[in-house]
Amino acid sequence: MNAIITASDLMDELAGEQPPLLLDVRYQLGGPPGRPVYEAGHLPGAVYVDLEAELAGPAGAAGRHPLPDLSIFAAAMRRAGVRADRRVVAYDGGQGWAAARAWWLLRWAGHPSVRVLDGGLAAWTERGGPLSTETTAPREGDFEPRPGALPLLDADGAAALARRGVLLDARAAERYRGEVEPIDPVAGHIPGAVSAPTMENVTPEGRFLPADQLAERFAGLGATEDAEVGVYCGSGVSAAHQVLALAVAGVPAALYIGSWSEWSADPARPVATGPGRG
Repeated sequence: MNAIITASDLMDELAGEQPPLLLDVRYQLGGPPGRPVYEAGHLPGAVYVDLEAELAGPAGAAGRHPLPDLSIFAAAMRRAGVRADRRVVAYDGGQGWAAARAWWLLRWAGHPSVRVLDGGLAAWTERGGPLSTETTAPREGDFEPRPGALPLLDADGAAALARRGVLLDARAAERYRGEVEPIDPVAGHIPGAVSAPTMENVTPEGRFLPADQLAERFAGLGATEDAEVGVYCGSGVSAAHQVLALAVAGVPAALYIGSWSEWSADPARPVATGPGRG
């Protein structure tokens, strides 16, 4: 099963006998909530999912977007109509980070068929796809999470992987180098990590690069299907997008979901700066 789907292919599937369930996961870090934009217009039949409340736990020592309470996540997915026997497509406003977070959580929790709409809402409307303002009330789902289907790292695991494998830092390069830090208390990166900004995985229009180009990019960073690969970012959202890009390229990768917001909160953890791995 591919991890992403084009707007054209999604239109075809929605017209078929077994259309996928659509999850609207629009979210902007530090911006307005996503529900008002959902209510202003969304893919017909899509159900809104709140990243802050349903795809993450409360911010704290475990990071700004730690794993959600499993019971809250399960209830939210059932409310949205998620069923084990129905395909799911998540989309957001186009950047793909929030949709990738939904993709990762559902796949980690054992759902067998989840994809992200490549290019998000913009790709849909550019193909002439309609929007709806009707709030969808789907039939209650039956999804029961079975965590562990995708690999997950904690802080110690991320540090160890940086020493023995390839730990990719999905944040902007200037944050990796420690030149700026707009959100978290300390600037820099996990010692041994490799800078790999997630925005370099997509075109200027927000579509993923072709799989062969992604594979070439990651191979240049040491991340191949034969390597042990992990990813982190600021809070486990854009890193999910990097894990998705790696999946498109055929490279399995673990997610350090606490990411830099967890790592930097502990003054005992080492910090590297500059362009090198440290």
